[in-house]
Amino acid sequence: MALLSFSDLRRKDVINICDGRKLGKPIDLIFNDRACVEAIVVPAPCSMAGLFSRDRPGTVIPWNRIRRFGDDVILVEIDPSILENGG
Repeated sequence: MALLSFSDLRRKDVINICDGRKLGKPIDLIFNDRACVEAIVVPAPCSMAGLFSRDRPGTVIPWNRIRRFGDDVILVEIDPSILENGG
């Protein structure tokens, strides 16, 4: 696999292969204490309360749920019910 920078990742749409839903583009990465990426973060589903908030929470997608990096997408496998309950 070719090396990817965060600049490359944040341009890709994250798609859940379980339901085909577009989850957004990565907005952050989570690292462990060994400086390895543990998860990507995509914007949380927007609500009216959080519409104008700068600190809108994100949905954390564990690295082991990423199935493939494409040219313009990142395919993940997440149970849709987990995403609806705040991931």
